[in-house]
Amino acid sequence: MKICNIATIGAAALVLSSLSAKAQEITLRMHQFLPPQATVPAKILIPWADAINEQSGGRIKVEVYSAMALGGSPPQLMDQVIDGVVDIAWTLPGYTPGRFPRVEVFELPFMMTNAEATSRAYWQMYETDMADTDFADVHILGAWVHGPGVIHVKGDAIETVDDMDGLKLRGPTRVINDLLGELGATAIGMPVPALPENLAKGVIDGTVIPWEVTAGLKIAELTDAHTEFAGERAFYTAAFVLVMNKSVYEAMPADLRAILDANSGADFSANAGRIMQEADVIGRDLAEAEGNRIITIEGDALTEWETASQPVIARWVAEMESQGIDGADMLERARGLIDINTN
Repeated sequence: MKICNIATIGAAALVLSSLSAKAQEITLRMHQFLPPQATVPAKILIPWADAINEQSGGRIKVEVYSAMALGGSPPQLMDQVIDGVVDIAWTLPGYTPGRFPRVEVFELPFMMTNAEATSRAYWQMYETDMADTDFADVHILGAWVHGPGVIHVKGDAIETVDDMDGLKLRGPTRVINDLLGELGATAIGMPVPALPENLAKGVIDGTVIPWEVTAGLKIAELTDAHTEFAGERAFYTAAFVLVMNKSVYEAMPADLRAILDANSGADFSANAGRIMQEADVIGRDLAEAEGNRIITIEGDALTEWETASQPVIARWVAEMESQGIDGADMLERARGLIDINTN
């Protein structure tokens, strides 16, 4: 009888062990560069991870590591995913200049209308133009852009293109740095987390960044003036991706992949863009409370900025052509998709 009881206990333990293993089959480590209280992790990435955990009944556990907690620098995030150091990462393709050329069409000056419509267009062109080219080595879960880009500077406000002359301005990507240089500034590339220190030390005179990110970085306290752009199309935006290791995704059971798929794609991307732009109001309110000057470029002055930016677009199209990419066609289709999704 004692032997039977031991056997029964052993069998029960095996069953419990099997059920426990089945309850949490996969742990996915997500890595990203902002502090956890920033808009994207707090309102997009962490809620997304929680939804995956809940909908999978605990069979998927997504662990979110913020502020580069697992090591490395923001430009290394894409390769961390490709190399299997992490399973998922949120990053800017533009952190590695020239590596993801097709993405850049959405970062061209005066391209986007609003972040929701432009993000949906971005996802649509990811599916048609980028899935088997720029992002052939990874699985993309989301692709979105932030709200309208704003210029933030120490000292006098930027009102005309001539005011840009000689300023040292941080830019996030190759195309946006080209825009700053075309307008007369000295563009300095650096990831977002490096902004506060470099502003405080005077390494840069200012930065281009959406209002949404300024709150967590205390940009209103480190600068004096801010320049916005009116009109149907924004001065610029930057393109992000939520990227996953392709082998890890493909090795998952079909039912678990389906949960990821249901929480990814066009709607997720458009919603992420909308959330980022809606958070712009917080950063703008902080700048007003700080007593900073806010300039809005509109009318004939806006036309001056748009005209001065055109060589950036022409250069990008020519560069794409040199790489065997029909840049003019991509530009036309991207604008068309943005307009369709806006209206």
